[in-house]
Amino acid sequence: MVKRVIPNIRSGNPADGQEFYTDVLGLEVVMDMGWIVTFGSPENPTAQLTVVDSDPALPHPDYSVEVADVDSCYRRAQEQGWDILHPLTVEPWGVRRFFVRDPHGKVANVMQHEDGR
Repeated sequence: MVKRVIPNIRSGNPADGQEFYTDVLGLEVVMDMGWIVTFGSPENPTAQLTVVDSDPALPHPDYSVEVADVDSCYRRAQEQGWDILHPLTVEPWGVRRFFVRDPHGKVANVMQHEDGR
């Protein structure tokens, strides 16, 4: 089950443009870790976008897909031979995720919150 899909905008400074997303589009900052800022709709919490300063050692994910069972997605991606660019990893900020190249060459960050929310 997919919980939400979030476009990821690459930026050298994720804080730049915050006024555009909040004042013009009416989004709110729902997460700010400095290197990543997520904006969300106050009326629809699944309507989000993320601005991220990606780690140059990793491929930049073009979009994130939050799923209910990341382990099953990872297993199916492996079984079907999809190009896994970052293995299933528990990140310090509380998500389990992996990166996989989709059929159109884009990088998907498939993730699940560790706390099950």
